[in-house]
Amino acid sequence: MEKTAEKMKHAEMERSTDTEEELFFKRISEQQRKLYAIAFSYLRREADALEAVQEASCRAWIKRKKLKNPEMFSSWMVRIVINCCMDELRRRKRSFPTAELEERHAEEMRSNDRIDLERAFARMKPKYRHTVMLKYYHGMTSAEIAKVLRKPEGTIKTWLREGLKQLKAFL
Repeated sequence: MEKTAEKMKHAEMERSTDTEEELFFKRISEQQRKLYAIAFSYLRREADALEAVQEASCRAWIKRKKLKNPEMFSSWMVRIVINCCMDELRRRKRSFPTAELEERHAEEMRSNDRIDLERAFARMKPKYRHTVMLKYYHGMTSAEIAKVLRKPEGTIKTWLREGLKQLKAFL
């Protein structure tokens, strides 16, 4: 009798894990385009952006139990994607292949305005860069950015104002 109850409990646990996994990946797939767009705006390469989204999905799955409020899933995922992108950008700074130099030189020939904007973004303080990118590249509201960055909305508005001042000064 005990063995049957134990088997039923084990089967029920497997089913709940399956539904948890299905629900998680359903929520990820609903956000995939948005997450990719954010990653691409940071990394500027399709392959790197796809890898960042995949890495973020893995990190989120591993840390899924730490998400206290399921309603915050979207902003939680955006934050993880941004962290993955920042990790990749730090890694890029450590290694700079010569093929990448040639590729950048060719890009410079194509669009000087875009390069100027990217250089200005690179010189900005990260907190300002994040808020300006999320606002103007991804159309997020100040409230949404506040959720993602876990800061008060007033702080986000200040960072947007200061970020735009920095951009203007750099350009």
